[in-house]
Amino acid sequence: MRKQYKNRERKLTLHKFEEKFKAFQMKINIEFHNEKLLRQAFTHSSYVNEHRKKPYEDNERLEFLGDAVLELTVSQFLYKKYPTMNEGELTKLRAAIVCEPSLVTFANDLNFGELVLLGKGEEMTGGRERPALLADVFEAFIGALYLDQGLDTVLDILESIVFPKINAGAFSHVMDYKSQLQEFVQRDNAGVIEYEIVQEKGPAHNREFVSRVCLNGQELGVGTGRSKKEAEQHAAQMALEKLKQKLEER
Repeated sequence: MRKQYKNRERKLTLHKFEEKFKAFQMKINIEFHNEKLLRQAFTHSSYVNEHRKKPYEDNERLEFLGDAVLELTVSQFLYKKYPTMNEGELTKLRAAIVCEPSLVTFANDLNFGELVLLGKGEEMTGGRERPALLADVFEAFIGALYLDQGLDTVLDILESIVFPKINAGAFSHVMDYKSQLQEFVQRDNAGVIEYEIVQEKGPAHNREFVSRVCLNGQELGVGTGRSKKEAEQHAAQMALEKLKQKLEER
């Protein structure tokens, strides 16, 4: 009798989640060809451990794949968006976008916590809100989506959830001043930024450079530094402060 009750309870739970998965697909306007992949993306290892006699698979392999797909798609987006950014800067920015706190934000935007199949122990200890779990589920979902629909559909999802946050400057804090200025200007399609070294002072062993940055030929900021790069960074910092002040005054 107890075993029958448990089986009935499990069937009701699965039915509830099947309905949630259908509603989720309608919400994102994507219908999975293989719904087993979608279910697997949201199946935590704790659930599998409690149902060993059933053919359930957890999401860890999909998480591995999704991590690689995210790295590729985000890298491609950043490569095209920031043509003047060097490899180190691109790597630093990408790391901020695909790190755990960011992935948790993306997962919460899609209410992934409601869809996860968890074991009872994990459920009772707040697994649905655990950051590491939600980040893993987001990667697993991207992996499942890639296998089921291909890269174009993955990009469609990222264009609605991830890329707008990049465009809005959510990750600017990890960029240097030149990159931040470039992003700030690109956001409004305001024009072309140019840097110019206008002065070199001091002896060769103690050189000081003065750089200015212009937007469409109009000076925005002037900075000094012990190298040309440092002077340009300081000029960009001055320009950013000036542009942000103007924005606040509007």
